[in-house]
Amino acid sequence: MYDRLLLPTDGSGEMEGVVEHAAGLAREHDAALHAVYVVDEGTAAGVPMAGAGGDVRGMLAERGEEALDDVAAMAGDALTERTVLDGTPWREIVDYADENAVDLVVMGTHGRGGLDRLLLGSVAENVVRRSPVPVLTVRVERSEE
Repeated sequence: MYDRLLLPTDGSGEMEGVVEHAAGLAREHDAALHAVYVVDEGTAAGVPMAGAGGDVRGMLAERGEEALDDVAAMAGDALTERTVLDGTPWREIVDYADENAVDLVVMGTHGRGGLDRLLLGSVAENVVRRSPVPVLTVRVERSEE
């Protein structure tokens, strides 16, 4: 039923259940699992700026690689592709799904939130509304901070 699954990650700690679900589906269907992280230069929240030397994009891309390392550690051999993209997260996810013949997007119900969500809207909501393929949202339980 599925040949290619797309797993967007934002690197949040609550992604473990989402990754396990996506990896399980990939194994069950013998499907390729693609993981993506989108560098959103417009939202540098949480990035330490002291001593950044102006390379905010590089720091964000490094955060993306670390997030993909986490996915790889959790997904194991189910992960076949990993990519860091630049742009608006929901748009890049939808475009990636379309351009890579993805059959299903598996993502958390929410990731990083707070003021960013209020100002920018929910990435998951935008993907669900605009995706050319089905989107499976996995409920994410927020850890208490």
